[in-house]
Amino acid sequence: MATVKFLKESREYPTGTTYETIVNEFQKDYDDTIGLVVVNGKIRELFKQISGDCEIKPVTFSDSIGHKTYCRSAIMIMLKAFEDVLGRENVEKIKVEFVIANAYYCTFKGNSEISEELIGKVKTRMQEIVAENMPFIKESISTDAAIKLFEERGFFDKVSLFKYRRSSSVNVYKLGDYVDYYYGYMLPTTGYVKWFDIMPYDDGFMLILPKKDSPKEVVPFDERRTLFETLKASTILGEKLKVSTVGELNDAISEGKINDLILVQEALQERRISEIARDIVSRGTVKFILIAGPSSSGKTSFSHRLSIQLRTYGLNPHPIACDDYYVNRVDTPKDKDGNYDFECLEAIDVPKFNQDMNDLLNGELVELPHFNFKTGVREYNGNYLQMEEGDILVIEGIHGLNDKLTEMLPSESKYKVYISALTSINVDEHNRIPTTDGRLFRRMVRDARTRGTSAQNTIKMWPSVRRGEEENILPFQENADAMFNSILLYELAAFKTYAEPLHFQIPKEAPEYFEARRLLKFLEYFVALDPKVVPSNSLCREFIGGSFFPV
Repeated sequence: MATVKFLKESREYPTGTTYETIVNEFQKDYDDTIGLVVVNGKIRELFKQISGDCEIKPVTFSDSIGHKTYCRSAIMIMLKAFEDVLGRENVEKIKVEFVIANAYYCTFKGNSEISEELIGKVKTRMQEIVAENMPFIKESISTDAAIKLFEERGFFDKVSLFKYRRSSSVNVYKLGDYVDYYYGYMLPTTGYVKWFDIMPYDDGFMLILPKKDSPKEVVPFDERRTLFETLKASTILGEKLKVSTVGELNDAISEGKINDLILVQEALQERRISEIARDIVSRGTVKFILIAGPSSSGKTSFSHRLSIQLRTYGLNPHPIACDDYYVNRVDTPKDKDGNYDFECLEAIDVPKFNQDMNDLLNGELVELPHFNFKTGVREYNGNYLQMEEGDILVIEGIHGLNDKLTEMLPSESKYKVYISALTSINVDEHNRIPTTDGRLFRRMVRDARTRGTSAQNTIKMWPSVRRGEEENILPFQENADAMFNSILLYELAAFKTYAEPLHFQIPKEAPEYFEARRLLKFLEYFVALDPKVVPSNSLCREFIGGSFFPV
């Protein structure tokens, strides 16, 4: 017998009892489904068994790790359903491309076409698999055996990935006769995956899953067409450059082809910035360029590079930071926890901003403010500006796409740019790299270098940062006149050298340790790239240092 402490209550169980059996006794006390447990400080899947005395804490679908586990399990069910409906021999490749809101966009290649009828059959089969409550079976096999297995199944992206694996073994998951590899944990059975939908979309289909904040509800797909087209274009580019998965990136680095890839990537970004500049100039009436995007998107480097392109057309760009129009700290609104909410629109002196911008538009001399973040007070230090022919303002701030920020400015005078690091490289065809992970690595490396912020604190603050983005930036992204994807296919390999040591500093007892371990495991997939090969004008330099620009 073993003594199991579940939060504050202790009970006796025979050794060999599964964690699922134990948590089922406590599930009634939780609104959200328990999908994993933390056992003596380590995450464990529910089909694992107790071997002695332990302390257990629940992980539900409303927790980040639990939500990812739900989505991962649903994807495996979907992949099996396709093979069950069509037959394995008729499914050449299904690729999980990217996520739009709560929907996973996937593409299909095989002896059928995506149609309402096919997707209806797949959905029915998924529901049957869930009703059968089939177990997800985890098995550790040698890396060589995994390579052979996935060669036979035609999963050549995984074969390429495992060529660089240092461990001698690989954990694979089985669902009936379907076998696959997943980066992360799985649920014990298919019966847990009760909420999902699937629909044809564009050239593929959308697998729609619950959001973390409402894990028992599948909200209708929120179509964001401009974002979709931007992500799709980036995905197609990765395929054309033959770097759409981590294994292919590792091949490029190992085979000495990375320099050409870097030059092509940088040239393509410069071309896109040039296209945006040309569009701005062609409109003839633009005086305010409003740049907005989530944290660590590379807004500062982008604004400098856009300014250079505008100068080639004879324009004279002036940078303005919305942050300089913060209200004094004592007047800053507070969130529900009583902390200053610097990311809400009310933290900006919107009337004063509009007054100054209108005065500049009318040719008046304006003294621009500077916000002193140390004192929390807006200051005036003699920074005067008067716009002349050819002058144009490049305004950076998280609310740039929100019309309420610039409600007094003529619409024809504004040009809005949404910028984000929209990850277009995946671990393999069934394991995507979340866009938020790429930006978290960027922020972690930059803040450690420029602010002395620990990786632990960056991870700790990240949920709050993400909430601010969800409220103040993402709802307005479709308002943009142009979207710019700042991701570089090679950048995570460059970040590895800087990010790995930061994660090792996080103590095991810290709440952020689990996320740090997940990110460390993720970095193991990459062959490190020597940062010296990154050009000095690259957006990547904003985070690793050594940029031409004052960032």
